[in-house]
Amino acid sequence: MVKEVQYRLIKKLNKVEIRFYQKLIIAEVDGYGDGGFNLLFDYISGNNTTKTNLEMTAPVLSEKESIAFVMPEEYTLENTPEPNDERIRIKKMPERYVAALKFRGRWTPSNFTGKSKQLLKELEKSNIKTKGNIFTMRYSGPLTPWFLRRNEVAVEIYFK
Repeated sequence: MVKEVQYRLIKKLNKVEIRFYQKLIIAEVDGYGDGGFNLLFDYISGNNTTKTNLEMTAPVLSEKESIAFVMPEEYTLENTPEPNDERIRIKKMPERYVAALKFRGRWTPSNFTGKSKQLLKELEKSNIKTKGNIFTMRYSGPLTPWFLRRNEVAVEIYFK
């Protein structure tokens, strides 16, 4: 069973969840369609300076042309193994509030667009302002049947 990143549910707006995430350490690479997932999978499978196998966590984050794996919670910027591949960046994401909308099935551009519009419409109705771009959080492995796959569209928000 893959560990999932923990968050605190703040409130629900119909199907949209407002969540608080603690800071996270991520390994990120540009070029999702250009083998980015495989680069990151190799990295957590020991292709790093300490040859350490890192536990896979969910979700896998993707935004525009980048993809990121979240490091297990015991890792910090100081103790995360350095990648052997210079295309992989280790970064700290600060704590933040995120609005997320879950959906099942395949991730497709049309699903992303439709669910993103639904997310933004709900936030607009509640006068919640967004920060940055909408991103995808994928929880299911590639062997999961398409109709059981769990995905989310999400965006960072201003929330107090």
